[in-house]
Amino acid sequence: MTRLRPLLLAGTIVVGALAALPSRAAAEDVIRALAPTWPGFAPVFVAMDKGYFKDLGLEVEFSFEDDRANVLAAMARGDIEVDMRTVGEHQGRPRVDSTPGIIIGTIDKSVGGDGVIADGSITAVADLKGKTVAVEPNIPARLLLQLALKKDGLSLSDLKVVEIATADTVAIFADSSISAIGSYEPFMSQAITNMPDRKGKLLVSSKDSDIIVDVITAREDDLAANPQKYANFLTGIYKAVALYESDPDAFIALAAPHYNLSEAEVKGILDTSLGYTNLAEARTLIGTKDKPGTLTPIFDTVMELNVENGAAEAPLEAAKEIDPSALALVRE
Repeated sequence: MTRLRPLLLAGTIVVGALAALPSRAAAEDVIRALAPTWPGFAPVFVAMDKGYFKDLGLEVEFSFEDDRANVLAAMARGDIEVDMRTVGEHQGRPRVDSTPGIIIGTIDKSVGGDGVIADGSITAVADLKGKTVAVEPNIPARLLLQLALKKDGLSLSDLKVVEIATADTVAIFADSSISAIGSYEPFMSQAITNMPDRKGKLLVSSKDSDIIVDVITAREDDLAANPQKYANFLTGIYKAVALYESDPDAFIALAAPHYNLSEAEVKGILDTSLGYTNLAEARTLIGTKDKPGTLTPIFDTVMELNVENGAAEAPLEAAKEIDPSALALVRE
């Protein structure tokens, strides 16, 4: 699945990631990474700016790429060692058992940045039965909607689903034939504010779910050859998260320029849409070889939803897709 985040936030620029990454063999002290244009991945930039990776003898090259197919192709060619996406996107087409990339850590969770908005006539998810709902095929909101419907004994097939581009949320919410829209911030809030006549509300939110988790994925062959390199990469990231927890203003000041956003804009996103996973939380999520963490049941839940809606080729086993070995080497 291709996870598109708020790319239209004022001034955001998407970097031509693949062209920017030099073509060279992986080394013990180099990690080349791709991720979507989303501040959830800002700890990597902050760790670079603060010299956390450099202090560990690690060089990190990090660029934006929102097209999932490009990222998987780069991973398969060996052009990159790491990519970062939601656990749902990790599972999505065209991934199969043999596709390179295994989860070694987490970096953030959506806590309100994704959801479903509805007009005033919809008071509960069950009210959507037979109604027209607009949503982009491969975004977290679709999974959240699926999960909410499932709890009421319904599925996407009980709705009239119209596929849209999420950036068009505000314009589409003006159409009274659309009862609800699966979207993400800032478009959800903008639609509700700009269309007061529709008496819009947030019907489903990632704030109430734990299934939208951004994970860090590494090439299995390079991980096996250079485990300490990936431990150092995770160490730098979690040190940057610790900086956010102790001095959010300093963190935001470093992160904002990388997204061509103001510090106020970045603060707004971090305050309302996502939560970074620190080292302790990452360990709880990833677990150990003998005791899988809380990401395993999340992985299984999302896997079931992805197979159900055709976003994944076939079920994948969490035990084969999550490797705690690098995280086990990280020291406080």
